[in-house]
Amino acid sequence: MSFLDRNVLVDGVRLAYRDRGEGDPVVFVHGTPSWSHEWRHVVPHVEAAGHRVITYDLLGYGDSERPLDRDTSVGAQTDLLLALLDELGVENPSLITHDIGGAIGQRVAVLHPGTVRRLMLVDTVSYDSWPSETWREIIRTRLDGDANMSADEFEAMLTRQLTMTVADEAVMAGDDLRAFLAPHRTALGRTSFFEHQVRHYDSTYTEELTDRLGTIDVPVRIVWGREDRWQPVSYAEKLAADIPGASLVVLDDAGHFLMEDDPVRLTREVLDFLAGP
Repeated sequence: MSFLDRNVLVDGVRLAYRDRGEGDPVVFVHGTPSWSHEWRHVVPHVEAAGHRVITYDLLGYGDSERPLDRDTSVGAQTDLLLALLDELGVENPSLITHDIGGAIGQRVAVLHPGTVRRLMLVDTVSYDSWPSETWREIIRTRLDGDANMSADEFEAMLTRQLTMTVADEAVMAGDDLRAFLAPHRTALGRTSFFEHQVRHYDSTYTEELTDRLGTIDVPVRIVWGREDRWQPVSYAEKLAADIPGASLVVLDDAGHFLMEDDPVRLTREVLDFLAGP
């Protein structure tokens, strides 16, 4: 089901990735609870437009390694992205980021100036916006008791959360829902979900950037679903005000997973952004 077809060792861990094309480099960074599968409707069009496109699974996610003794916080994932770029010989890429991938993108732009050419933030976490209220409850009641959850209980919990990611819950059903559940349908997958993802839902990594967002000096486009139930549009507006020159596009009838609700419009926004200076 994955469209990733390569693996690379970076800092001693295996990352699954896809690398196509020879033009200006573009890197897609996914969010949570998700994996690179979320970009399946967007990436092929960007590849076809003549860009070199790298898509990968964060450490602990999807088809990448899930070592339970490694830090998979946003801070550590930022370092791994930089190491991946170095390993693949990618210089000055554009980053297309979503959710916690957007936190990684913000950290690269602020803490490592000159590393990226452009930054797109799609329904990203920011400031103190995360974890959302429903995830706070799961962290409070489930995080340290995940080993006691049955497979059915876990799947029901994650299904409830995933249906909140789209404006039309009918979109997150059938094969599409099963694809997002697939990485977690083993005991390791369920443990990894809590240890690599939920345990690191920590706004410290974005709050510490708040007073430095004004230092970002690359083109930034913020794209948001008006019906996002996890990251309200007010955070998009704040980001647009705090990042110099940032543009904001808000899509109606779309939620947190824009790439599921309206992949055609999101693809159009990505290609338009990449065509800019």
